[in-house]
Amino acid sequence: MREDLENLSKEELMDYIEDLSKNWLGIDGTWFGAVEREFGLEKAIELDIESWKVFTVLEAKRIMQRFNIPENGGIPALMKALKFRVYANINKQEIVEVSEKRCVFRMNNCRVQYARNRKNLPDFPCKQVGVVEYSFFANTVDKRIETKCICCPPDDHPKDYYCAWEFTIND
Repeated sequence: MREDLENLSKEELMDYIEDLSKNWLGIDGTWFGAVEREFGLEKAIELDIESWKVFTVLEAKRIMQRFNIPENGGIPALMKALKFRVYANINKQEIVEVSEKRCVFRMNNCRVQYARNRKNLPDFPCKQVGVVEYSFFANTVDKRIETKCICCPPDDHPKDYYCAWEFTIND
């Protein structure tokens, strides 16, 4: 398998990474849907939160190791790590209002929310999960980072992004 991957062009590898990211999101969504059908939305969100408490830490540690991101590297380290999250390959995101002590991360186009909007469904209420996901990820990169949700469904949000998160370091 590795030899097959080594023979792919850069474009083919990039397409494959995108497919892997979509598959990851697909398994996440089908798992969530199965739990929701069996136990209801509230229980599915509760279990999703527990899953993200583990996954987001593993993801951050792997990203840090792969891309030589130093532990406790502050906002610059977090900004680099956010760019390599698995969904960064398939969602449109941006980091704005950057300084050494603060940045704001926005999810401009989220495949989950976009799919729901296409079906004329309301935004998925992911804020509870997002609070855990982003704070655990940021704290894995640097324990000093504080995470604040600016907006995330079910909150109202501007048309140009679904959620926004503020990361700060207060020394």
